[in-house]
Amino acid sequence: MTSAASRPFSVLVTGGAGYIGSHAVLALLDAGWSVSVLDNLVTGFRWAVDPRACFHEGDIADEALVARILAKDGIGAILHFAGSVVVPESVADPLKYYRNNTANSRSLIESAVRCGVRHFLFSSTAATYGTPDSIPVREDMPTVPINPYGMSKLMTEAMLKDVAAAHPINYGALRYFNVAGADPQGRTGQSTAGATHLIKVAVEAALGRRPEVAIFGTDFETPDGTGVRDYIHVSDLADAHLHVLDTLIADPARSHVLNCGYGRGFSVLDVLDSVDRMAGSSIVRRMEPRRVGDPAALIADNSRIFATTPWRPRLADLDTIVAHALAWERKLAARA
Repeated sequence: MTSAASRPFSVLVTGGAGYIGSHAVLALLDAGWSVSVLDNLVTGFRWAVDPRACFHEGDIADEALVARILAKDGIGAILHFAGSVVVPESVADPLKYYRNNTANSRSLIESAVRCGVRHFLFSSTAATYGTPDSIPVREDMPTVPINPYGMSKLMTEAMLKDVAAAHPINYGALRYFNVAGADPQGRTGQSTAGATHLIKVAVEAALGRRPEVAIFGTDFETPDGTGVRDYIHVSDLADAHLHVLDTLIADPARSHVLNCGYGRGFSVLDVLDSVDRMAGSSIVRRMEPRRVGDPAALIADNSRIFATTPWRPRLADLDTIVAHALAWERKLAARA
């Protein structure tokens, strides 16, 4: 990656007080970047922002505020994590998602263009694929989202593609698979109350913060009948953003849509067994029917990001992901 001495500008991280955003802030700072954070703290936490970063409380839709930050802080790239991420909520309240994820992203992109920002990294999702016909999932496969969350992200990808064709800006749209774990040094982690991610739910249950874990579907066409997902350590994902940023800087004429996953999957039972091992206890498991729209398996083909950037995972081990999540959950419990 670019050496710290040659950082050409500062980076703005939107949603930098949230789960993935706070890890990206750490990765950027640790690599020598000057970082500004913009977060409205609706779901993020001020304490999650490393003090080395310049923090601004506010909304990405506030174009006057964004313009002041971009100019004052010398921003040349934006890493955009701000948004809403709960799939069932998107079905119940689609307009919230089209406002927070699509309309507000449009405002942010316009601010970037007006202020001459040349590089834009977007936090997208494997939910843009919907229910794929085959696995592993490649970036050139059909994008047919089955919920407003996935559609709101795909619409932002479409905006970025059109804007990059019309203006001197390039972008990376990173389609995440299942993000989990926490900073290995214990500086930040998944802290949202009522989170729905399996590993977060399972470690809460292992530490007595939930009575049980629901398993939605035991009759999928998978080795043990439960759903299989591609889990990526959040710190590996943050590191991927740094490599993609370097790639965008090196070739400003090209943009990239990239899967972020490990290319292998673990079932719900695999995850719960790992949590049991790492916690030294047994989680109570409650079997439930499948949820509508849940695919049997969702696994990334990550060959494109490997070919495009030097990024290689360093924490691609399920027990490691779970151990870091457990350590963070214990730290959260001590804060309470």
